Amino acid sequence: MKSTFRIRTVRSGTVRSGFLAACCAVALVAGCSSTDTDTDPAPEQAASSNEVTIAVTPTTTTVVDPGAEPRRVLAFDTSDSDEQNVDLTTTSTVSQQINNDAPQDFSSPELTVPLSASTSDAVPDDDAATGATRSVELTIGAATSPDEGLTDALSASESSTARLATTDSGAITALHITPADAALDTARAAIERSLNAAVYRSVDFPDAEVGVGAVWTVEQQVLSGITLNQRTTVTLRALDGDRATLDVAITQTPESTTWNLPDDSGTLNIATYTFTGSGTLEVDLTRPLPVGGSITAGGEQMYTDPDSTTVLRQTVGDSITWAAR
Repeated sequence: MKSTFRIRTVRSGTVRSGFLAACCAVALVAGCSSTDTDTDPAPEQAASSNEVTIAVTPTTTTVVDPGAEPRRVLAFDTSDSDEQNVDLTTTSTVSQQINNDAPQDFSSPELTVPLSASTSDAVPDDDAATGATRSVELTIGAATSPDEGLTDALSASESSTARLATTDSGAITALHITPADAALDTARAAIERSLNAAVYRSVDFPDAEVGVGAVWTVEQQVLSGITLNQRTTVTLRALDGDRATLDVAITQTPESTTWNLPDDSGTLNIATYTFTGSGTLEVDLTRPLPVGGSITAGGEQMYTDPDSTTVLRQTVGDSITWAAR
């Protein structure tokens, strides 16, 4: 199952014929954005109401330690849940340097997206084919950012909607986004990036009985220019009725030692790659979205041109925070 993430590439000065210096935050869980860091809405931006459907790579969950007694299977049951209101805040930092040139900053502005969520047992056929058993319907409120230009662009996106296809264990199998009719491309890309981050920082439960102290891993590929193998290690720190406190640790490693650049622009060797993260999530099994918590991750990568001495270095980081409203 392949994700359809957008990839941003930035052409630097010509280091050698045919070499493309591509800036892509490959460790960013949401994939790369096609949005530039200049977020002032341009007059020529077109409004669109087309739904964006993003397939999500499948997960494999393995219990490492079942934890203490008593144990039970943890699964979501949100059928009787009232509408849930939360704020999702995401950040992304990307710094790139080619050889000894000055570093370039391709970070995205912080974004806070108010979400109202409800659950439906009606699952479209396409989502059911991915294993989904529930649909989480999202209404997007007035999103904001410290970047005033982005906040202005976001104003027309209020009342956009999204839908998560999920399983009872919490695994997300697809993401659908329907922008408001007047939504601008800048705002659409920012919201898509934020929701993608939420998807790839989500946690699903094993189908085995677990108790406090249980540890399990969630394996998933992140497709973002480079195919990354992501392992999320989850520890059930506390369980009070249907409310679980989860400690989360994340590592990503590239599947290959080669990066095939976009647009058939050549390849780079992956000389070094580090990316790790950690945090805590508060989950209520009667609510479709996390009720609190945050996860922060980051790392450094170095790529080399196989046909020259060119070196591309990147320092990346991201965070995601959930807060009940």
